[in-house]
Amino acid sequence: MTLEVSARLQRGDFTLSVNSTLPAEGITALFGRSGCGKTTLLRVIAGLERLRSAKVSFNGEVWQAGRRSVPVNRRRLGLVFQESSLLPHLSVEANLVYGYRRTPERQRRLHPETVRPLLALDELLRQPVHTLSGGQRQRVALGRALLTSPQLMLLDEPLSALDTTAKREILPFLSGLSTSTGVPMLLVTHSAREVEQLADQVAFMEQGRIERVETLREALTRPESPLFSDEGPATVLQGDLRETGDGQWQFVTRGGNGRPSVAFQVSGQSSHHTSLHRLRILASDVSLALTQPEGISIRNMMPVRVERIEQSDENRCTISCRLADGQLLLSRITRQSVEELGLAPGDSVVALVKSAALME
Repeated sequence: MTLEVSARLQRGDFTLSVNSTLPAEGITALFGRSGCGKTTLLRVIAGLERLRSAKVSFNGEVWQAGRRSVPVNRRRLGLVFQESSLLPHLSVEANLVYGYRRTPERQRRLHPETVRPLLALDELLRQPVHTLSGGQRQRVALGRALLTSPQLMLLDEPLSALDTTAKREILPFLSGLSTSTGVPMLLVTHSAREVEQLADQVAFMEQGRIERVETLREALTRPESPLFSDEGPATVLQGDLRETGDGQWQFVTRGGNGRPSVAFQVSGQSSHHTSLHRLRILASDVSLALTQPEGISIRNMMPVRVERIEQSDENRCTISCRLADGQLLLSRITRQSVEELGLAPGDSVVALVKSAALME
């Protein structure tokens, strides 16, 4: 499935100039700094920004071409913005079914009994919306949008108005929602952490243009990726969380094509509401050794193969290493360490992971 959009808009000093095909499966993040045109582009796709020059089509269905424009309500979109915009005089349950009851029965693919558990809303149904926390309100807004059985969800910075606690509450729900419902989502965000936590694909925007569209895994293999502007390169691995029986937890990657899984020991437990988790490892928290060391406090040590060595600056290098399951693990060490270890592509070494953070 694809979303094709072509649009040009001049507004003061700002120019939006886009001619791109975006994937319409899983979660695609529109990522870039504030003011780069993400929300404007989302409004063009939704039909809220009327441009005669725009062309928008979804899976071959033309939504806009010149003067011809399909009305917003007929595009079958689920819209969620920074503010939840719930109907204040209705209960949670009444808000949820508001769009559902107005959706023709033949178009209903998602039903309240399916959506409510996905967002943990059953216990909130009788509450008036003014009693809800920010995170709860956004969960209701997501549920209301899903219950219109949209063919595409458009999320415009849905977490930006929430405090840290509310974000941590809602992120686990968002991360598995597209997979659970089969509804593709386009997420506008300027947060690299949200991209790493949620996205399957990323469209990088800058100064009104889409510069690059790639999978999250591809984006994370580029040391110069815009996602790394704050904390430096990081690895994001996908897998499952398992309890080992001694109060400890393991994050186990999903090996594919006959490749073995890789297990990381992580601290604490998860409140995640989906089976699929993501593990974030900063490249600066990964050291390399020629042989497995003894008498060391680091618990996560695993064999890897050096695939690529790139100089990050005059003092440091970023090493791309291949895990046994086929996923990449990035390490950032000094250039002097690379020379002393004699590292070269193809070498088998041991990766020492000092800190592995389960993304919540």
